[in-house]
Amino acid sequence: MRRSERERREISCLVGRRGAAAAGLGFLALLLTISTSCSDGGAESKPAPGAESPAVPVIVGKAVEKTVPIQVRVIGNGEAYTTVNVKAQVDGLLQRAYFREGQDVQKGDLLFTIDPRPFQAALDQAQANLARDQAELQNARGQLERNSALYNQGIISKDQYDTFHTNVAALEGTVRADEAVVENAKIQLGYCTIRSPISGRTGSLSIQVGNLVKNNDAALVTINQITPLYVDFAVPQQYLDEIKRRAAADPLRVEAIVPQDPEHPEQGTLSFINNTVDSTTGTVLMKGTFPNPARRLWPGQFVTVVLTLGSLRNAVVVPTPAIQTSPNGKYVFVVKTDKTVDLRPVVPGFVSGGDTVIDKGLAAGESVVTDGQLRLVPGAKIEEKNSL
Repeated sequence: MRRSERERREISCLVGRRGAAAAGLGFLALLLTISTSCSDGGAESKPAPGAESPAVPVIVGKAVEKTVPIQVRVIGNGEAYTTVNVKAQVDGLLQRAYFREGQDVQKGDLLFTIDPRPFQAALDQAQANLARDQAELQNARGQLERNSALYNQGIISKDQYDTFHTNVAALEGTVRADEAVVENAKIQLGYCTIRSPISGRTGSLSIQVGNLVKNNDAALVTINQITPLYVDFAVPQQYLDEIKRRAAADPLRVEAIVPQDPEHPEQGTLSFINNTVDSTTGTVLMKGTFPNPARRLWPGQFVTVVLTLGSLRNAVVVPTPAIQTSPNGKYVFVVKTDKTVDLRPVVPGFVSGGDTVIDKGLAAGESVVTDGQLRLVPGAKIEEKNSL
């Protein structure tokens, strides 16, 4: 059955209104979905009420009160007590060496001989000249004695007598010169035998046997005396007044710690304080004298030097790693009873072993953080992982 034009128009309007209504309902549902998702996401991004930062794991130590030695710890190095560079005092052929390189020698031991033949010949010639001139002198004295009687009798003139007297005086001078030449020849011959001037240990031979040596040229060998032995070390100038004051009362003890055996330091005493402060380093050179009977210390060897100035009673000390540095000075993190930390400025003093004396800022019994400070801020919660 065919519909009229009017009926068709009414049906189209009805369908249009239903489509618009459906579209409106879909858009509203979309808005609600978006609103709900945004609300959920916002709730998830907010922190939950009452949440706390996790505790920072740290190592904690105690500030304790005890008597500690007042010590200055620096690096030093060994120095031979005496060093002698043995040189030739005459020119000649090095004939023989009587020791091995690195051997211990005593004062007066024979070290070298230089070919003595030219010097022996010079001595023989000087002695011959002396004998000749002594004979002439003896003859001249006899002539003077005989002519003295003639002069007294008026037989010879005064001029003749003066000639005999002058001849004797000249020959006496010649004999004295000859005696000096003989003595010098003996000395030169003695230089052909070289003996050790000190007791010590020889180094390497600089010139081998068979070579020509020259007077006061290169050293033939170097001898170091190592028992006793010096240890040189430089101390910051701020300790100088205290060291001088205590050294004036009693000899100060010095320890030299050998790296290979730190448990058995060598014992010595402070024997030298330099008369000036090094302006480039702000330090003062000092020396300790060590008996060194076992020869554990060696010239040129680096050691740790501990200079003990005395002891400090009832000192508050903390493990040295607890002390931190900031632009405002030194500080530590103090652990409070509620397991939070507080930043505390301190004034550190002497270092003794692994501990540092606190002159101001801490009391005995307080706990301080010794490791893990990098993650801490004042008020942070901590967890003690390994209390010391």
